[in-house]
Amino acid sequence: MAEVAVGEFDVVSAPGIEARAYEAGATGDPNADAGIVVLHPWWGLNADVLAFADRLAAAGFAVAAPDLYHGEVVDTVAAAEERVAKFDGGEGMAIVRATVEDLAMKLGPHARLAVLGFSLGASLAVATRHPQLAAMVLYYGTGDPSDVGGSAPVLGHFAQSDPYEDDAWVAQFEGELRSAGHEVTFHRYPGTGHWFAEPSRDAYRPEAAELAFERTLAFLNRALRGA
Repeated sequence: MAEVAVGEFDVVSAPGIEARAYEAGATGDPNADAGIVVLHPWWGLNADVLAFADRLAAAGFAVAAPDLYHGEVVDTVAAAEERVAKFDGGEGMAIVRATVEDLAMKLGPHARLAVLGFSLGASLAVATRHPQLAAMVLYYGTGDPSDVGGSAPVLGHFAQSDPYEDDAWVAQFEGELRSAGHEVTFHRYPGTGHWFAEPSRDAYRPEAAELAFERTLAFLNRALRGA
């Protein structure tokens, strides 16, 4: 694996909101051609997400990962359920939009952008819109298909056994995206459960996680760079 980028935190803001965002890669380079906003799962902006952002940056992308919990990170399902119950979805989307706009401004009007979300972050990714948004990646998370604007292609990675995203709903979600005009590629990973791509979780399955990452890189290179 290539040497990871060394990221740093910056502040993103919009009227009434302010949050930090982890940035890695050429986020301040107006000549960079592709940027990715990474949205964390319900644990918060933890080490798994930062390492994932670094891997994307090492692959040549400018990456920004906003902290939707303002510094709070939890580790157990019980704590995550309690934390997500307090989550202000409106504020969360405002932070996401501010991060996308900040990255677009730093990279310039010709850069193509993607949004990638894990679980909770996937539901926010689904509702993200921006004129430069050219791709969406979902890790074991969905949302309301009517929230998806534009015609950006969608890549999804889903577990074989997942109490949070059952097969029937994922299939329905996929069909509705297709009906709305999106190019959709959904993969199911045998022998996996929710969080299979997060190294700190007991559900982590390295082979499936690596395959999902390779597919993600190929998809992003094609969607953002035509490669």
